[in-house]
Amino acid sequence: MSALSSTTISSNRQSVTHRKLRLHAPVLALLVPPACVSFSGCLSFERTLVKATELLKPANAEEAASLDKIDLKRIPQHVAVIMDGNGRWAQRRHLPRIAGHRAGVKAAREIIETCARLKLSYLTLYAFSLENWRRPQAEVDFLMRLLREYLKRELPTIHKNNIRLLVIGRSEQLPEGVRKDIEHGMRLTARNTGMKLVVALNYGGRAELVDAFNAMLEQVRSNGLSAFMADEQTVSEHLYTAGLPDPDLLIRTSGEMRVSNFLLWQIAYAEIYVTETLWPDFSPARLLEALVDYQKRERRYGGLNAAQESVPAAKSAKRSRWAGRG
Repeated sequence: MSALSSTTISSNRQSVTHRKLRLHAPVLALLVPPACVSFSGCLSFERTLVKATELLKPANAEEAASLDKIDLKRIPQHVAVIMDGNGRWAQRRHLPRIAGHRAGVKAAREIIETCARLKLSYLTLYAFSLENWRRPQAEVDFLMRLLREYLKRELPTIHKNNIRLLVIGRSEQLPEGVRKDIEHGMRLTARNTGMKLVVALNYGGRAELVDAFNAMLEQVRSNGLSAFMADEQTVSEHLYTAGLPDPDLLIRTSGEMRVSNFLLWQIAYAEIYVTETLWPDFSPARLLEALVDYQKRERRYGGLNAAQESVPAAKSAKRSRWAGRG
């Protein structure tokens, strides 16, 4: 969450700069189904005034049980998802890999709709990595065709539901037609004020850092800043995700215990939730389970909680009392 030359999201301006991008068809297809048209009003609700069950009608008892446990005041601001397992899902059913990608479309569509209804502010989906170009050319070509097909079909619904589309990653290897479709989608939704849907396409965390450092070096060379010193804020302002908050929760499907070169800088303090569920089977119920688990955790960012801080203070006071008696 490099930049597309014509698409700027400036770091210092609460926007995001994307010089290069790349898109995974299945994901943008799902960017919100026709059913989402009915929930546009939900996007204007205040979290603190609405129960989860009022924002989202549970499809079954499992979803209802999770919804009852969710505190809307503590919904994470930014959720990032590594959508993994499409190929294994298809393989287990003796289907071609493209069937897994099509099934992944449905899952992503449902997750996007659910997050928008819950008033999540940012949802980032890892759709296509720099390493994915190593896959068979036929599979890559299929994903690119899906991208254009679904963008044309789903973009009006995304826009109607006030969702803003952002794309992060590199774009120079994308076909021109794909690039134009993505640029159109970002321009069309640029003024939308609802959930920010960030799609990581042709993305790599290390590449993002390299691009950030090179951008800083270019500024130094151009402006003759011989005494330039970079700090964490400077680096953040030159990332693809400049202007966006870091993820609070990182979800990984398929049970793999790794972050796969995704948002390496941004997930420094993210809570990580790994599920064995393959992405096509990752339903709204599974998402709600992840949110419930997140809300059970205590985020200390390297510090101590109130109870832990009080223990040293109490011991210190006790030592002082004994010292006074001497």
